[in-house]
Amino acid sequence: MGQPLSSITIVGGGTAGWLAAVYLRRACAERIRITLIESPNIPTVGVGEATVPQMPFTLRQIGLDERTFFRRCDATFKTGVMFRNWNTDRKGKLVSYLNPFSNAPSLDGVSIGNHFHAFGAGKRDYVSCYSPYAHMAKAFKGPFSFKDPKADPMPKPAYAYHLNAVAFAKLLAEVGTERGIEHVLDDVDDVELDERGYVAALQLRERGRHPVELVIDCTGFRGRIIREALDEPFEDYSDYLGNDRAMALQIPHTNPEKLPPFTSSTALGAGWSWSVPLFNRVGTGYVFSSAHRTDDEARDEFLAHLGAAAPPGSEPRVIPMRIGRSRRAWVKNCIAMGLSGGFIEPLESTAIHMIDQSIRMLLFNMPSTDYEAPVRRRFNRLVDDLYGEVRDFICLHYRMGNREDSAYWIDARTELKITDRLAENLELWQYQLPTQHDLESAQLFTHDTYQTVLFGKRCYENGYGAERLNTPREVRAGSWKAYLRDADIRFAKIVDYKGDHHRLLMALRGELEPGAARKTPAVVAARTGSCLKETPVLF
Repeated sequence: MGQPLSSITIVGGGTAGWLAAVYLRRACAERIRITLIESPNIPTVGVGEATVPQMPFTLRQIGLDERTFFRRCDATFKTGVMFRNWNTDRKGKLVSYLNPFSNAPSLDGVSIGNHFHAFGAGKRDYVSCYSPYAHMAKAFKGPFSFKDPKADPMPKPAYAYHLNAVAFAKLLAEVGTERGIEHVLDDVDDVELDERGYVAALQLRERGRHPVELVIDCTGFRGRIIREALDEPFEDYSDYLGNDRAMALQIPHTNPEKLPPFTSSTALGAGWSWSVPLFNRVGTGYVFSSAHRTDDEARDEFLAHLGAAAPPGSEPRVIPMRIGRSRRAWVKNCIAMGLSGGFIEPLESTAIHMIDQSIRMLLFNMPSTDYEAPVRRRFNRLVDDLYGEVRDFICLHYRMGNREDSAYWIDARTELKITDRLAENLELWQYQLPTQHDLESAQLFTHDTYQTVLFGKRCYENGYGAERLNTPREVRAGSWKAYLRDADIRFAKIVDYKGDHHRLLMALRGELEPGAARKTPAVVAARTGSCLKETPVLF
């Protein structure tokens, strides 16, 4: 029987390394010594600037003060993802839709998607029928308010963040070292394996031999330990996802006081461009296929897309992407997290979420010094499920595209593979809407999210299952009309109640102009129901 772990060594810094370190320190208290070894000569990628709705919960769990987080990390609220120009309607016009952090309700016991498909909603798109975020986005409203929390018509909003990834990693490093994490700035020159092939020690350039028990590999795409030392095979996803390059750029806001509370993804000729509105700047970039654009061609297309928003002389930073994952995330006494574990293109902002989930999975499957095989198998199965779920959902966006104006979009729809599981569902969904019974894993993307994408892309209007969709008998026109009337009234109240996104952030950062707090005397603390005088407490 193995002994309890006494130490965990993390190799690599950045968001992956420091989030793992801080999380483990918080969860394990002083029982386990945490050491983070970070090369002073290798920069981090630092472009994962959007998150998913689990992130507020994570910050609460690691005990990170929200005011400090917003101020130090240039953070803003995120309530969904806006997809622009990924599809066309039946007349060939490019369409946009918001994929919000809210689920569609039921009406007469069935999803309102059935009612929307049967009767339509006039000029309203599907998301506008169920999500207040679609209406709040147009008004640049955030998820909280300066008004009385007892009157909030949407008291428990779901939201995530946009953040400066480099600043976030730096903040985590400061918090971690204050809490007793040993931070070693040194290079790993060699990995020493024992007679079983387990990692026994790391040979550091300056400090010499560093013994390890459990080692977490956060060394980025290189996979210094999981792949180079332990020779774990890499599963390439390029047959499923064609984008293998990205270029990143920071640009100023065109209107700093009109901050969109969402991430944008705009389809271009050989991929898509992201836009992440931070408080003081915009993070943007182009994810593209090198089979369809050279770097120079992609740069010219990207800068043309940005137009006057890009400062003169802008030169985007090119980032090669290795799309896929280690066959196993946990091998012997090494666990790969972050880019060393794998990467699925950043379309749904899942990179930080993958790190977050990996840490949680480790805490639920913490080994002894025997590194028990059943524990490793369970961890690896959970990671398999998560990667499969994310890959399928991202593949959906490409397979269900209908653009015909470039070889890239045609190839993305016709040449890229999808899994048998997704193919079976896409065949089924021609006859009925996605349900909770259709997905093997729904940790992040539920059947509601799939419905939103299918309707947002106008799939059912463009021949995918049109007129053949099985309509439940509970679907009634009268109920639908009454629902839409009530929804319009409710959403108008929510938009009126919620605070301006920019002013909410100013309050959180402590930057409201003198007298502003007196004009708006109460700020909602949605999760606690409390009411503070100057700043909202979010966690």
